Amino acid sequence: MLDVQLKRGLLDICVLRCIADGDSYGYQIIRQLEDSIVISESTLYPILKRLESAGALETYSVEHNSRLRRFYHITDHGREKIADFLESWPEIMKIYEFISREETHHDET
Repeated sequence: MLDVQLKRGLLDICVLRCIADGDSYGYQIIRQLEDSIVISESTLYPILKRLESAGALETYSVEHNSRLRRFYHITDHGREKIADFLESWPEIMKIYEFISREETHHDET
């Protein structure tokens, strides 16, 4: 199971990546992510709010079946967050490789 803080950061980037493909709304984002990671509405909406507060997303509403549907649009800052994550990936992989290497035990007699 992923560490909560690590998972939170990854979820933020995954949500931004979904929206980078085109403006989207909550249920659609959940559907886009379901092959990679399971996320509930109660997890998604705080992420969207946090990303909006950070300036990574903007919102607007569109009427759909006599109800307003909130859409999310990625900003330049949101695209920068994705780029920063991708740029840091080699460092993340080095850490992963370090952690996942087999332990070697040396008997000292």
